[in-house]
Amino acid sequence: MSENRAVRLSARQFLDLVADPGTFTGLPDPARASAPDGPLGWRGYDASRARAAERTGERESVVVGTARVEGTEAVLIVFEFGYLGGSLGERTGDRLEAAYRHAREHRLPVVPLVATGGSRMQEGMLALSQLQRVAGQSALTREAGLPQIAVVRDPTTGGGWATLGAGADVILALPGAQVGFAGSRVRPPDADPAAYTAHAQVAAGSADAVVPLEELRAALGLWLRLLTGPVSAPAAPPDALGAAGLPETGWQAVQRARSPLRPRARAYLDAWFGDRRAALVGDRCGGADPDGMLCGFGERDGHVVAFAAQTGTATRPAGFRTATRLIRLAGRLGIPVLTLVDTPGAANDAEAERQGVGAAIAELFGAVAAARTPITTLVVGEGGSGGALALAAPGNTWATPDSYFSVIAPELAAAILKRPPEEVEATAGQLRIRPQDLVELGVVRGIAGHPRP
Repeated sequence: MSENRAVRLSARQFLDLVADPGTFTGLPDPARASAPDGPLGWRGYDASRARAAERTGERESVVVGTARVEGTEAVLIVFEFGYLGGSLGERTGDRLEAAYRHAREHRLPVVPLVATGGSRMQEGMLALSQLQRVAGQSALTREAGLPQIAVVRDPTTGGGWATLGAGADVILALPGAQVGFAGSRVRPPDADPAAYTAHAQVAAGSADAVVPLEELRAALGLWLRLLTGPVSAPAAPPDALGAAGLPETGWQAVQRARSPLRPRARAYLDAWFGDRRAALVGDRCGGADPDGMLCGFGERDGHVVAFAAQTGTATRPAGFRTATRLIRLAGRLGIPVLTLVDTPGAANDAEAERQGVGAAIAELFGAVAAARTPITTLVVGEGGSGGALALAAPGNTWATPDSYFSVIAPELAAAILKRPPEEVEATAGQLRIRPQDLVELGVVRGIAGHPRP
């Protein structure tokens, strides 16, 4: 299916697509008295609603209820775009509030399936104020430790995107969907339409994945299972996949960690989780580092573990922020975290400074220090300075035989100390960066695959 081709389905058609057959049960419709032509007395509003009801078979722009998705029960909020463009009014707010309340009372995740043009003009500021109402309900649900997984359809714009969509913990988008705060009729005339798409939102770190329609139920079911899975004890450090013997010198440790043949993060995640994992992408601040920081949730031996893994490159500010987002989400949901350290250090180019690399590292240090659930760290390659330490769990960090951890790269240490290049190897030894040195210093708890001293 082309990424530029959007498929629009009615609310009921979408329910049939994502819900397990025969499991949807609608919630009672909250009663609200309505003045003729609505709260503003907008001439023709009642007639417009009547035509929308006749055309769609719905009495409002959202259908709410409970259903199972791949076996996991959830509260579904399904927008009917054919009803006044899926716009939000007071009665829409009533239904949304009822859905969130039901979710909290019954400890269920919330899944908004969004397709909306925004607030309903015929109800003016009373319609716009429903966004505050929705945001309040979402916040209460977040505080209750319940996940919210949004699916953004075509189109998802205005306040619906800025609350139910972008405010969710995980955001899946359909190919070709128009997604953005500004709808097509209110953008600047010279605006690039490509910026208002599902793919653009993923690239900008504002959504996690574009999922083809035929794969949506499986993807949504996996996320629901992972984010509502059983809480387990701290993750054990994974087995080392590379060299078994320990390095003889500090410089040998550096060379082994930098070897292109050494297993990287993806190899560890494949061995640990297999395909029972889903990726969390983006920092929700306009950036993503999908090649430098792999984040998500996975299942191993029936237990769910969140993961944040560096890939051996210099970590970008968006990568640090994405890891922070993951750790905070895992904390709210009561899920332990596994981090894999492997970076020569934080990105130090001018663009990284403009993107606030220092603040991003500071946020991650704070998130790890204040984590509500246990974090286990395995250093699988290079542990380069603060950019690596920010992801490491104090008191629960382990190392592989082909890794090192250093205050700074030996070459840079020699340069700072004004030593000639031929003294780099000796400097590496003086820094005591081998795995066995780190155990002796008390920096790491042990070496994967080796007995603890």
